[in-house]
Amino acid sequence: MAGLEEKLAGTLFWNVDTAGDFMRKDGRLYVPGAEEIEPALERVTKTAEDYDVPVINQADSHQKGSGELSDNPDFVKTFPDHCMYGTSGAEFVPATKPRDAYVLDWRDRTLDEKMVLSHRNIVLTKDHVDVFNREHGSPHVERVLEILKPERVFVYGVATNVCVDFAVGGLLDRKIGGRPIEVYVVRDAIKGLPGIPDPTDAWVARGVRMIDSTALEQYLR
Repeated sequence: MAGLEEKLAGTLFWNVDTAGDFMRKDGRLYVPGAEEIEPALERVTKTAEDYDVPVINQADSHQKGSGELSDNPDFVKTFPDHCMYGTSGAEFVPATKPRDAYVLDWRDRTLDEKMVLSHRNIVLTKDHVDVFNREHGSPHVERVLEILKPERVFVYGVATNVCVDFAVGGLLDRKIGGRPIEVYVVRDAIKGLPGIPDPTDAWVARGVRMIDSTALEQYLR
């Protein structure tokens, strides 16, 4: 058991935007077919719980006037109203709903390091497609990575070609202790929006490993 704990010490799961407005057909910005990945999302969530792996749960949390929202969206940089603060559409679906989470809202400017270390689930809200965006992403994401010091991160969620792409790219661009982060994407636990290029080949070219949720445990043992 001690050996397993040591192996998992640098492991982190990264849940991208699995909120009702993206995951449900009646959501405000539904990702077509998103419900099809819910069994895989459930497996990933359970695996994280079984192995006591920390999870970063990034989540859109918009308000009127957000620069990302538009009545005439281009679906690249602007989108219709979605995941509005305080609405049910901004909540995680049951398959990924984090338990006993430490919520770090983008409107807050401070964090408690002890809370980051003592909670397996951390929620990072954001007002931008890119959680790493310095102006409108999460002001806490860099500090959380410094505290948790992940050596490898397993990414999943929606949408593949928007927020997941930004999360994967942001992790690839960062180093922990001078070393790049190993990034894995759970391919049966992601779903993309139509009409936007698929980024998976570009990820693989940068060293990302694509894996299936059914094989996830073998990477943790």
